[in-house]
Amino acid sequence: MSKHSDLPSVVPLFPLPGALLLPRARLPLHLFEPRYLAMLDDVLKSSDRLIGMIQPRDVPGSNEKRLHAIGCAGRVTAFSETEDGRYMITLTGISRFRVAREVEGFSPYRRAEVDWAPFNRDLGAQESDPEFQRKPFLALLGRYFQAQELSTDWGSLKEADDELLINSLSMLCPLPPEDRQALLEAPTLTTRRETLVTLFEFALRGGTDGEMMQ
Repeated sequence: MSKHSDLPSVVPLFPLPGALLLPRARLPLHLFEPRYLAMLDDVLKSSDRLIGMIQPRDVPGSNEKRLHAIGCAGRVTAFSETEDGRYMITLTGISRFRVAREVEGFSPYRRAEVDWAPFNRDLGAQESDPEFQRKPFLALLGRYFQAQELSTDWGSLKEADDELLINSLSMLCPLPPEDRQALLEAPTLTTRRETLVTLFEFALRGGTDGEMMQ
């Protein structure tokens, strides 16, 4: 698909706290709830095979779970069934969307009419970050990984292109749901990288405005 006009106006929604999908990135998912198994069955019968990943948000003073306004649709590009009837699927990010309204119906899962127009760049070529300074960024990342007791293949990180590096870290780092939402909504790759840097520095300060950990 090369144009937003090719995308459906209504997509099934998979609300999942902390899950982040970005355009051109891949997200593995484990489906086992009956409503989402039904959703997958319907999606696989469609021509576009799209699922809209979106994060729920708390409503102060209520047990109600509303949805964030912006999510990202991914196409089912791989799936396998386990012996007990669950599914492992892979979504490949296609484009972000803004929820216009939820659609009522008889399906056991949520669906929404969506607006693709604000995210024209998502269907374009892979993004670059002209202002990206890889060496200081990786140095900061190293301090963050050490503080979080994380490990990685540094060789692969050093060789990865800008978009793959920044988007993979956005999806994989152990960040709170609201921080992940901020990364999703970043308008450009440069903005997403700047947001990541701010989050890493904040974490290294222990989540305060005090002195950064050494």
